[in-house]
Amino acid sequence: MTIHKLILTDEVVAQGAAWLAQREPRFAVALTATGPLPLRNRADGFAALLSAIVSQQLSVASAAAIWKRLNNADMIEAAAIMRAGDDALRAAGLSRQKIRYARALAESGIDFVRLRQCDDAEVISVLTEVSGIGVWTAEIYVMFSLSRPDVFAPGDLALQEAARSLFDLPGRPKERALREMAEAWSPWRSVAARLLWAYYAVIKNREGIT
Repeated sequence: MTIHKLILTDEVVAQGAAWLAQREPRFAVALTATGPLPLRNRADGFAALLSAIVSQQLSVASAAAIWKRLNNADMIEAAAIMRAGDDALRAAGLSRQKIRYARALAESGIDFVRLRQCDDAEVISVLTEVSGIGVWTAEIYVMFSLSRPDVFAPGDLALQEAARSLFDLPGRPKERALREMAEAWSPWRSVAARLLWAYYAVIKNREGIT
């Protein structure tokens, strides 16, 4: 397996953004509007995926509050989740469904160190076998926790809306259409995603998108 340059520094993000701007003039327009793009990297491992499960369908503030309670109770590792009773997990703020998802992740036995050496498709395949982890969550993990340069998350509504605006599309592209569209942005699709998210923030302020 060949993994190209990982996105570990702001300089690598800038390199990818420059490549995209040269290849697609509309990306150059977006980059002018957004300015330098953020790195946005995160740690990998069990806690990163548990945090993603906690955050599903919650506001940032609510997810942060639950995560703080789990962290304070030392319940952010697989062994701790397995030891904890349902009452303790509910007290931290997890719903019945998310307790089931958290336990499924803890029971999965994923070797997170080995995942670092797997190609993107294999990582996504391994992660999506776990109940509660969908393709979007897996793609975000590969993009930000493993720092891979060529991953996209076309099911993300903000990316779809940003692409609609930037490329003057008649409507918000569906996941499949945006995935196909993003093939032209390889090998820097992860940077394209960063750029579109940053551009979404710009148009949200400009157009009053909610």
